[in-house]
Order: sequence, then C-alpha cells, then structure tokens
Amino acid sequence: MTEPTINEIREARSRIGQHVHRTPVLTCRTLDRVCDAEVFFKCENFQKVGAFKTRGATNAVFSLGEDEVKRGVATHSSGNHAAAVALAARRRGVPAYIVMPETVPRVKVDAVRGYGAEIVFCEPTLKAREKGLAGVVNRTGAMFIHPYNDYRVIAGQGTAALEFCEEVSDLDVVMAPVGGGGLLSGTAIAVAAVSPGTRVIAAEPEGADDAYRSFRSGVLVPSRDPRTIADGLLTSLGDLTFPIIKRLVNDIVTVGDEEIVAAMRMIWERMKIIVEPSAAVPLAALQTRRGVVKERRIGIILTGGNVDLGNLPWNS
Repeated sequence: MTEPTINEIREARSRIGQHVHRTPVLTCRTLDRVCDAEVFFKCENFQKVGAFKTRGATNAVFSLGEDEVKRGVATHSSGNHAAAVALAARRRGVPAYIVMPETVPRVKVDAVRGYGAEIVFCEPTLKAREKGLAGVVNRTGAMFIHPYNDYRVIAGQGTAALEFCEEVSDLDVVMAPVGGGGLLSGTAIAVAAVSPGTRVIAAEPEGADDAYRSFRSGVLVPSRDPRTIADGLLTSLGDLTFPIIKRLVNDIVTVGDEEIVAAMRMIWERMKIIVEPSAAVPLAALQTRRGVVKERRIGIILTGGNVDLGNLPWNS
C-alpha cells in the first residue's frame, strides 16, 4: 500500500462506519476563557475501547483479504491498541493474539481478554515484546497489525480529523498529541485535503520528545528512555509516519508533566469528562502558549479516556 491520501481516509470511513462511533465535539466556556481562544474538543475518549485506536485497528483488520486474515491477527501493545485489535478481530470473526508486558495493569488485561483475544505475556521491554510477537506469528501465521507504522492504520486514524473538519468549519488550528505518529499523520493528511487553511500542531511531553527533536532536525531521532506521565506517548515515530509529519505538520511543541496533569484535571473538573494524561497534552500546550493563538478557533482531539481510577495523578 502506498501513502494514504484523502481518498483512502474516506474509504476507511466507509469501511469502519458500522463498527466505530462518530464521536461528539464538545466546547467549554471556561476553557475558552483560560485559553483566550474558541476551543472545540473531538471526544475520542467516547470511542469504542475508550480511544481513537479503534479507528486504525478496525480499518487495518477489515482491509485484509480472506486469505490474509484467516489465521487471525497479532500485535504487541500495553494499552489501547491491544484492545482495539482484539475488538476488531472479534467483529471480523478471526482470532487475535496480543503480546503484553507482564507489568500491564489488570484492568487492561481484562479488557483485552474480554474481547476474546489470546494474551501472551512478556518482560516489559521492547525487545521482549518483539520477540514474543515473532513467536506468535511463527506459531499461528497471524497477520501483524502495527500500532501506528502501517498505512491502513494511518488512514483509519485520519477519519477522526475528517469528521472534525466536517462538523466544525473554519478551524485555525487542529491539535493532536504525538507518540508514534499514526494519529498525527492521518490528521495531517485529512486536514490538508479538506481544510487547507488550517494549521496542524502536535503536542508532546518534554520527557518523550523524540518527535519534537526529529521535526526540528529533519532526521528521524529514536526515543531513548522516555519518562512521562503520558504513557500513551512513549513510542518513537515510525519510518512511515515521520515523512508525512515532516511534510504536512506545521509545528510540534512540548510540555512538562505538571502542565499535563493540570490540563487533565481541568478537563475532568470543567468539562465533566474522563480523559487520560496523553489526551490532555494538547490542552496543556495551548494553555502555556495561549497568547500565540488568542481569539482563534482551535480544534483538539481528545485521544482517549482509559485511566486507572485507583491511581490518579493528582492523588500521588
């Protein structure tokens, strides 16, 4: 498959439409005042499995031919992508094999198992995850669904921004968090096609700033020992996502963990909705740089709402 265009994103929307939610867009006057802007929130925390990851995983699984998918699908993930692949496989009627670190919280394990996937545990290192996945693929013949470095996944993630721009016109900026870059690259493709006057800005934790450094240098810089409360943004950009981001994204900014927690808490308190730390990163960036976008129309993709309620960051 070649790099997706808006046509592939529209095809993805048709393919996954019956399997995912068209999530709502919410506003909050208090946050408008705090940010000195008109802010719109695309609430992927209300998506199936509680995160945007459902879009990409579902598009990837349902893009596979019968011969490709008959032995099932596999991935390695400690979070939302694991549940998304498991659910998409169940809907397709094929097995799912998920390699997960043995340190993953029980609530995430239960969610993946609840969707009918077989879980293979491994040590909490990337090397162990990749080794475990290779063993699963060799044993089962399942197709690997990469969490972000897959054009089918990128096209599926781009459907969120496509919906966003159709529902809210004349956005000056669309903001998204960036980890591996699947959502950001899909967002950039969609926005460039349907709202070319809109800028795309990504936000990233200071403690996991490989995308920021890659974007600034023009050379793909791998993440090394990332440390941030935004655990969904620990991965490095991929060789498929980075060229799209380098070409179509206008800027990447970074914020500290204290700012992320403050933004997360403000969303909980003022909007009365649950978001995870990764989802709050763009608002944190907007709050700390509010003078740059004063009185503008800003769209933020709230990426997910899967939180360990027994371990909230403001209680630690």
